[in-house]
Amino acid sequence: MPEPLVLLPGMMCDARLFGPQIAELSAEMAVMAAPITQGERVEEIASALLDQLPARFALAGLSMGGIVAMEILRRAPDRVSRIALMDTNPLAETPQVAAAREPQIVAARTGRMLEVMREEMKPNYLAPGPHRGDVLDLVMDMAEALGPEVFVRQSRALQRRRDQQSTLRKCKIPALVLCGAHDALCPVKRHEFMSELIPYATLRVMEQSGHLPTLEQPRETTQALRDWMGLPMVLR
Repeated sequence: MPEPLVLLPGMMCDARLFGPQIAELSAEMAVMAAPITQGERVEEIASALLDQLPARFALAGLSMGGIVAMEILRRAPDRVSRIALMDTNPLAETPQVAAAREPQIVAARTGRMLEVMREEMKPNYLAPGPHRGDVLDLVMDMAEALGPEVFVRQSRALQRRRDQQSTLRKCKIPALVLCGAHDALCPVKRHEFMSELIPYATLRVMEQSGHLPTLEQPRETTQALRDWMGLPMVLR
């Protein structure tokens, strides 16, 4: 039996982001989705999760979940047996993006959070295709369930996040870097850069996917995670 797999969802997402993967992989291994909804700093979120997670685990995060995963790896490298970073970003937030979050925070606090989410998740973050509307509807449902307070906390955490390039350079465990070819938020070039930073990284690009490959190309994403979980452990 492989080690437990911990899944960290993206901003304003819950376990439903990984619904297809949980359904498939839970027959083969222990799988848990952990919320990243508490704390106004990435460090706080990571620290709280480490108190709850198994002693040793495989870690996969998408988007903001990947950002939290990198912080967990930085804090507790001996507890993470392997890491998958999906449609994410190892860099600190730019001043321009940080500033652009302020009007979004104001809008969320005044009852317009779903408007902000729909604008933010514009279809250009998702690949064209017949299921794009369904994926967008699920994203809206997850955001509505989490609510504006979580939106504000997560926005603040992203604004203040640290650069994790040095964390990735020190990573000596099996690593999967996965992204959608149509992801305009975290483009392929960023993932090529990440995979070059990590000594043992495998890069997978989902050609028919945008920012949410777990939902847009679920079968292919599940197989990529299964392949990564099957990789032999790399000696430190």
